[in-house]
Order: sequence, then structure tokens, then C-alpha cells
Amino acid sequence: MTEATLTKTRFVSGVWEGVLEMTPENAAPTDIVVRHLGTEVPDVTVTQDEVNQGRYWVKVPIPVTAIGDGIQTFVFHARADDTVLNSFALVAGEPLADDLRAEIDLLRAELDMLKKAFRRHCVETM
Repeated sequence: MTEATLTKTRFVSGVWEGVLEMTPENAAPTDIVVRHLGTEVPDVTVTQDEVNQGRYWVKVPIPVTAIGDGIQTFVFHARADDTVLNSFALVAGEPLADDLRAEIDLLRAELDMLKKAFRRHCVETM
């Protein structure tokens, strides 16, 4: 399991930026994968902080092809074990008031994370 926390710092000029904090015993860069509609978003960069060895700066340029009417959900995963680290949604155009697609995508990602954590817990406590 990846011991990491990914927190958004800002979203500006089409680039999502955040900070990845690793635990001291696991302070190696994590290979981050960002998925949109099941497809990997290209050009994700992870740069180590010069002062704090367990901190990395993450930048994700949002492809123009991913921007359009409706709700677009992006989910951050650790490539090593597919742990969900974070997610965000873009809303453009005229979404319906009752449109819950983004919430359902986020709930699915959270449910996947909880299932994996529960399975790991069951294995570890046996």
C-alpha cells in the first residue's frame, strides 16, 4: 500500500498542481497515473522538493480533448498498487441540475479504495 497524501494546491491555466507527501520510510517518488474516462492523462510530472525529502510537486496539464460539455472526472492513482490518491471534476457547459455522474465516479473510486484497504486488512489480520 502506498503511504502517500496528494493535496491540490491550485488549478490555473489548465494545469492541476498539488503536493505529494510521502511517509519517511517510504520517501521515494511515487509514479502517479491520472486517468480520465479510463485513459491515462499524458505529461504528468512529479518533482522532488529541494528542502523536504518526503515532498514532491505534482503537475498535470489537462488535455484540451478532455474539456467539453458536461462533467469530466480525473482520478489520481499510484501506479505501483493502483491506490487512489485524489480526484477532481471539471464542469463545463450546461450540466443538468440532477446530473450525478461526477459524484458516482468519485464514489466508485472511493469504493475501490475501501475494498482494497478492507481486503488488505483481512489478509494482515488473519
